[in-house]
Amino acid sequence: MNRLITLAVLAAASLAHAENFALRGVTIHPVSAVEIPNAVLVVTGDRITDFGPKAAIPKGHKVVEAKGLHVYPGMIDSASVLGLSEIGSVRETQDIAELGDFNPQLRTMIAVNPGSEHIPVSRANGITSSVVVPSGGFIGGQASIMHLDGWTWEEMAVSPSAAMQMRLPSQEATVTGRALGTGRRPYAEVKRRYEEQMQQVRLFFEAARAYQARKANPVLGFKPDLRLEAMIPVLEGKTPLMIVAPKERAIRDALAFAEREKVKVILAGVREVDPFLEELGRKKIPVILPDLYQVPLEEDASIDEPLDIPAKLAKAGIPFAFGSYNIERPRNLPFQAGNAVGNGLSHDAAIRALTLGAAEIWGVADRLGSIDKGKFADFILTDGDPLEPKTQIRQMWILGKPVSLENRHTKLYEQYKKRL
Repeated sequence: MNRLITLAVLAAASLAHAENFALRGVTIHPVSAVEIPNAVLVVTGDRITDFGPKAAIPKGHKVVEAKGLHVYPGMIDSASVLGLSEIGSVRETQDIAELGDFNPQLRTMIAVNPGSEHIPVSRANGITSSVVVPSGGFIGGQASIMHLDGWTWEEMAVSPSAAMQMRLPSQEATVTGRALGTGRRPYAEVKRRYEEQMQQVRLFFEAARAYQARKANPVLGFKPDLRLEAMIPVLEGKTPLMIVAPKERAIRDALAFAEREKVKVILAGVREVDPFLEELGRKKIPVILPDLYQVPLEEDASIDEPLDIPAKLAKAGIPFAFGSYNIERPRNLPFQAGNAVGNGLSHDAAIRALTLGAAEIWGVADRLGSIDKGKFADFILTDGDPLEPKTQIRQMWILGKPVSLENRHTKLYEQYKKRL
């Protein structure tokens, strides 16, 4: 009873600022190391400052008794549009894409709406951070890593430029949107159009390299160009290209393009991964999994085909993480990982792909993804395994601040419960 009262007090304090405290009696799952039973976790400000069975609680730190509960790092959605989209069918609530084929200068973080109803729903199931990805054109802009708490996008931002989103031209022969429905173009026309678009992409990269050279040795009359300026970290290998490549042809094109341009690449939404397992494993090219709750690509394929992908990647030594790609399903990520465990993925690998593995892919493992000294105090307190639907998230902290788990769903539950 005392434990429940303490947790209730913390929940009521969710609007307060971060404070110094310690959780006592918890089982800590650091992800970077083996679990630690009956331990103490110390938080000072927005950082984890100590943890372990004998961790000393500094004077002035509030003690929270949480015996029997579990601490896990906050989970990361590695591909989402949280804060960019509210209602799919209402255009005015969409801020995912801009006009034009090349918009590398755009950053999604400035378009994130901190008041989105989808953010607290996602938090309620253990998601504390999200890689918010733009779309549109061949280069949609820069994906940003955002905390799922804050009054403004400035407060929420973790990394303004985690990756440059890219979608290469497709050779798909099917075209949609014609006045009388769906039609097919002749192969020769499709191939010609594809080659024209690929040439546009190549020319843009050439222009970016030429701009990079001019900037290194500027002459009189040199004028900054925001679009080309934004490409320099990509060309220098500091920012990876996140290329959407679900099918075999798209994956092959993406790998060939990355090799030709000598850039780092992250593949997103990969489905037909089998022909590339050896190459991706050898080159350690990260993969952001597609939404695993989909039907197989082929009619005669196993119904479990999507859920088999994580185990295949893990066996090949390929870094991977989970992504929702929409606004409705971030809360399902732990369950997708749990279902992947049922299809051959180890439990430790599933947890890691939601936490430290994702942080490593996005270059923020020094701040997020595990329970370690000096990292952000982003973690969840649960009564069991977070991959199990029956487990309850008792409390969440982001940057050391207790965050409310109340959301539209819980409000509706309470509203209609009162009618009984």
